[in-house]
Amino acid sequence: MTPRELANSIRATLRNAGHQALLAGGCVRDLLLGREPIDYDVATDATPDQVMQLFPDSVAVGAQFGVVQVWREDRKVEVATFRADTSYSDGRHPDSVIYTQSPREDVQRRDFTINGLLMRPETGEVLDFVGGQQDLRAGVIRAIGQPDQRFSEDRLRLMRAVRFAARFHFAIEPETSAAIWRHANKIRSVSAERLRDELTKILTEGAARRGFELLDETGLLVEVLPEVTAMKGVQQPPQYHPEGDVWTHTLMMIEGLEAGCSATLAWGVLLHDVGKPPTFRSATETGDRIRFNNHVDVGVRMAEEICRRYRFSNEETAQILALIANHMRFKDVERMRASTLKRFVRLPQFGEHMALHRLDCLSSHRRLDAYEFVGRLLEGTPPEGINPPKLLTGNDLQKMGYQPGPLFREILRSLEDAQLEGEIQTREQAREHVKNRFREKGATRPQGQGETADKGTRS
Repeated sequence: MTPRELANSIRATLRNAGHQALLAGGCVRDLLLGREPIDYDVATDATPDQVMQLFPDSVAVGAQFGVVQVWREDRKVEVATFRADTSYSDGRHPDSVIYTQSPREDVQRRDFTINGLLMRPETGEVLDFVGGQQDLRAGVIRAIGQPDQRFSEDRLRLMRAVRFAARFHFAIEPETSAAIWRHANKIRSVSAERLRDELTKILTEGAARRGFELLDETGLLVEVLPEVTAMKGVQQPPQYHPEGDVWTHTLMMIEGLEAGCSATLAWGVLLHDVGKPPTFRSATETGDRIRFNNHVDVGVRMAEEICRRYRFSNEETAQILALIANHMRFKDVERMRASTLKRFVRLPQFGEHMALHRLDCLSSHRRLDAYEFVGRLLEGTPPEGINPPKLLTGNDLQKMGYQPGPLFREILRSLEDAQLEGEIQTREQAREHVKNRFREKGATRPQGQGETADKGTRS
């Protein structure tokens, strides 16, 4: 059952029980824009208790605010009771909820006119009490009623205005935009998780550059990511970065992010040069050209703080930091030893490293030599050539007379290097490598004894 079929089934059940039931909000907006909605919401005059009686397997995710989720297998639709909200002391939730029978009254509490539309899909009739259809046609994001009141009710709406404007290539209506400026400093009271998710959506919906330009223009960027705002005006050596300052370079890179890209790639791209502003040194200071000495290490530390601030998972944080830590290594790939290069391309989710490097090049000097070099290696080398099975194990080394410890690790590393370099391919060659390289280091019995024992074990 598709989300649309589930929504229509829920509406039919509600209507058969004598209740009003309309499609509401973003799904109506998307249908009118010719887009297939991802989620469907239903608005009704049935109370949460009545909804839950009709749908015993429903989940009261926000019943105190009139919201119930109805599930069928892995599909869900949110069913919200018509309501009129009162004050919002915490800048997110209404202090109390008054249920109403009036869809006209219900939409007055919603955020933007394009999200305040209701529909009877069986007839195509749209109930528009807020001018949402006109704003859809005009390409405008406009707060319903008084913008200051809407943003005071839920401060995340400040970010949502930007995201919708970027996603749909709309303009933010002047009074709404001015209200965002007035309330921008209040965005810091929104939970880290909600801000992180909204920023991630801006980065991954295919219009990241426009989104971040709007965040900057509305005064929100300096509140949520001052480290990114600091990139503005930080010049770069023109021989490598003819495009301009760090801010321009970063905007060009996030502009290249495809809709639906991973959150870790998007944040890695955004923050890959976050260490440049604090490490900037002018040509006058360095005596030759603009430099950003140690900007990678500084950037990793700054990005780690940002990831902690926005409560990314440990796995997401590790990948974002790895993208930043390794993005400058591509300049050396053609000079790397084979073992070093193969270990490099074995990094987890290496495709994201490749994608970041490609965007980095296309947003600066446009030379893709290193990218293409690595691509040829990956295309022409079988997986076992990149990550071959071990020829000897720790048990094998113990049978040869070596004891676990620092030397153990050194021997195994040397073996892997030789294998990756193509110097050894067999277990016998691996043993000879150990005997020749580590003859004087730590064997506790004659090599022959170890060999005999090992051969006996394997026969």
